[in-house]
Amino acid sequence: MSQTSIERLREYLAQLPPQAQALLMREFERALERGQDTAVATLVLEQLRKIVRKSEADEAPPPRTDDLSRLLFQALEPFLIEAGVPLRVGQIRRTSLQPIWQWLGRDGAPDKVNEFEAALARMPPDSAGQVEALAQKLQGVAADAIFELTGPGGGDKSRALARVGPPNVIEDLYSIGAVLQVREAIAGLNEKLPRTLRAFGDPQIASVTSALNIPVLQTPQMLPFALSIVVQRMTAPWQIIRLAIKIAASDDEIRVAATPYGVAVTIALHDLSCVAATLRMDIKRGHFDNVAGNLKALHDGVRGLRTELDLRNDSAWGKQLTSIRADISNALQSEIDSVPGRVRRILRQRPEKDIPPGARIDSTEVEETAALIDFVATCRNYASELAINEVTLRTYSDLQQYVERSTEQLVQSLRAADHKVRTYRQQQVQAAIRFCQVLFGDDYASLMSRAAENAATGERKSSRAS
Repeated sequence: MSQTSIERLREYLAQLPPQAQALLMREFERALERGQDTAVATLVLEQLRKIVRKSEADEAPPPRTDDLSRLLFQALEPFLIEAGVPLRVGQIRRTSLQPIWQWLGRDGAPDKVNEFEAALARMPPDSAGQVEALAQKLQGVAADAIFELTGPGGGDKSRALARVGPPNVIEDLYSIGAVLQVREAIAGLNEKLPRTLRAFGDPQIASVTSALNIPVLQTPQMLPFALSIVVQRMTAPWQIIRLAIKIAASDDEIRVAATPYGVAVTIALHDLSCVAATLRMDIKRGHFDNVAGNLKALHDGVRGLRTELDLRNDSAWGKQLTSIRADISNALQSEIDSVPGRVRRILRQRPEKDIPPGARIDSTEVEETAALIDFVATCRNYASELAINEVTLRTYSDLQQYVERSTEQLVQSLRAADHKVRTYRQQQVQAAIRFCQVLFGDDYASLMSRAAENAATGERKSSRAS
């Protein structure tokens, strides 16, 4: 990237709010951990860190309370989900953090929070080790305060819990305390696991099992969080079920469910359901950039669960997988069925008397329709496992026949098109060629483009000759 481009990137990033900068840094750091877009992620992270360091040097110290909150909750970062995302075991709502922080400062441990705030204010800027030690002490105090509130004891605790926040915050409260209590074990697990698990065969399963063999991470409360860390390192997250199958020494779902690691299947099914929901939303909004990746993830996940795990149709897991397949099939089939109609609306060869003066074809609609055709083509690769085999093959075949026939007819129509509708006919031909490019490839599209040029040139020569 040129120096000018880097400067423009830095100027753009500098204009973002601090929260947006922090979010971008987290996302690109995760991309690096997964091994995705390393060149782009490294470049953007480098510029963001320069901006943040400069901002910290130029501006007055940020509010200490914000620093304390960040230090307290940094151990929770791998498990946080944003608002609107369905919660599963091993996850915590990000929106729960602020109410719990306020409760700690007000009721949970106000004296300790004030003490830590004063200690942080006295620390010099380069005291990273002291800050880390302070964070660990603060996390321990918070965990103790949470367990004192949520643990057994006399008195009516419902009123005290209500002061923390609404029910969803209270639901996250114990999980937050549990994670903070075993923060060192989680840090150790992070260090032992590979940055990326591109494969998950027997050697990787043995390595991960060994890394997970920490007593405090084997409890029913903490094992889902430990498995969530493993899932984040996997390029194919559904393969986490192999860990449960290995522990159970069987692929029978009853034996798998009887082990603590059966929760891995619950995690895999939930995450597949979330991918399906994202796919449905992207289709509804006309966003097809990530459709191929999501379709592959769903196809591989559904096939993996169906082939590697002996699921019963009437079991909870079996019903959930069937529901996921049905949701995907319904969403895809509805969109696939709509594509031929959109193509015909653009390419239909209307009589010249029915074409109003100045008629135009919307180029945006052409590109959207081309994206939908490509979407149908992509669905062919995953049709059988996602229960859309028949509709996909039929629609794709119909599109090929219709576009090929219509393109030839539209090219021929250029030879005799009246000058009043010539522009419209040419736009139809260009749209048809764009669709040919998706359906038949660049070579065929180039061939039809030359044929269109020859048709238009031949018609003009004929007009001059007459």
